[in-house]
Amino acid sequence: MAGSLAATPGFSLQPSAQQVPLESNYITNFDFLNQYLPDTYEKEFERYGNRTLSSFIKMVGAEMPSNSDLIKWAEQGRLHIKYTSVTSAGAAGATTATLTVTDSPIGTNPAGTVTTGANPYSVDAAIAIRVGQTVVISDNAGGGENKAVVTSVSTAAGGNGVDFDVAYYESAGQVTAGPFTVFIYGSEFQKGTAGMQGSLESDDYIFENNPIILKDTYLVNGSDMAQIGWIEISTEDGGSGYLWYLKSEHETRLRFDDYLETSMIEAVPAENPVGGVQSGASAAGLIGSEGVFHAVGTRGNLWGGGNPDALEDFDAVIDRLDKQGAIEENVIFVNRQFGFDIDDMLAAQNSYGAGGTSYGLFDNDEEMALNLGFTGFRRGYDFYKSDWKYLNDPTMRGGLTTNPIVVGSGAITGLLVPAGSTSVYDQVMGKNAKRPFLHVRYRASETEDRRYKTWITGSAGGAATTDIDEMRVNFLSERCVCVMGANNFVLFEE
Repeated sequence: MAGSLAATPGFSLQPSAQQVPLESNYITNFDFLNQYLPDTYEKEFERYGNRTLSSFIKMVGAEMPSNSDLIKWAEQGRLHIKYTSVTSAGAAGATTATLTVTDSPIGTNPAGTVTTGANPYSVDAAIAIRVGQTVVISDNAGGGENKAVVTSVSTAAGGNGVDFDVAYYESAGQVTAGPFTVFIYGSEFQKGTAGMQGSLESDDYIFENNPIILKDTYLVNGSDMAQIGWIEISTEDGGSGYLWYLKSEHETRLRFDDYLETSMIEAVPAENPVGGVQSGASAAGLIGSEGVFHAVGTRGNLWGGGNPDALEDFDAVIDRLDKQGAIEENVIFVNRQFGFDIDDMLAAQNSYGAGGTSYGLFDNDEEMALNLGFTGFRRGYDFYKSDWKYLNDPTMRGGLTTNPIVVGSGAITGLLVPAGSTSVYDQVMGKNAKRPFLHVRYRASETEDRRYKTWITGSAGGAATTDIDEMRVNFLSERCVCVMGANNFVLFEE
């Protein structure tokens, strides 16, 4: 014989008729996946529910194009004038006196105001009191008040008047020695006299903001595109299908959509003060932008020290709104705990608990579930409550707070936004325009729209732009948010 077969492998495995362990049916190299396949689910389980956050800007704002990299607008100042720190050279009982205004010239510019030579709030502005005007002079300590007519206004070097003489209408003269609060309520002139001397310019505030460029990308190589993991998927924007690599593209798009909104909320300018320390971002050539929280935090109203959870607390908020734009309808976007605090406050008005309104008025009879959630209430103004997912999401601002909230953590618990629109002077358009209090401006022209750009590069997935074996999906947007009338917003924080 020239050769022979190897001794192994020997005889084939002989399966037994019964489940009896024998030498002939023992498998030494068993692989589970070769014998049995696991029972798998086709559809991906959504363990975190709807994970997207973008809804706030869509609910309360609008989007408008802009062809400039600088957005400027003017907001109306106060129509009437008041000074809260005025001293008098006269003693109590004087029938005439010289008063001196020690306030900052016509108030202080709000943060973010672009001061120009024509700005009436610039440092070279004179007091807005003229001869012949009648004023109320009220003692700051509550000692009484006088009515008087202005008889002369001093002119200091450079034309700045800070002193003015008055003649009191009351025969008892000046009530106290001051200091006083003074505001104008009218004027009075004798017969046959000349008209009012001097005029007042409109008190406008000039603000500006600049868009920032946001980018993201999704990348998959050509080889992985050919090795597809088949699983049924669905995403929050309605996308569904079986190609695994496309699911990641869907999620990149959703994440970019969220960043478009959260960047408009959180963005801050890159600080580069004259004579100060330049920020690292500014040194890197970035300028930043003014987001909603920054605008309201610097130009709006702040509530701190815990959520307002009593009617007295909201009375303080209402008192502040009275001093601002007095917008009739307002929406409060809240985190979960703030929402519960408002519900508890309103529920405490039940007649069975605190002598208020019975739940029966809301059809909460014994055969239905008691509804302890309130969507809004009216107390001076209409307040509507809406849960803000961004403040609850544990991967965003929800991760910065606990229950109960840690005092001093700086956590933002809510934002009051006025409903409707406001009239502003658009510096680019050159005319007055109605604008929502909160809106987004994105860069666009006849040939380039940068509101939301997406394009594919590479050499896979149908693209043929480079020799790199990949498919790259690019996302880009250039935008900023304009917070107009920030004095009507309230930011609730710890």
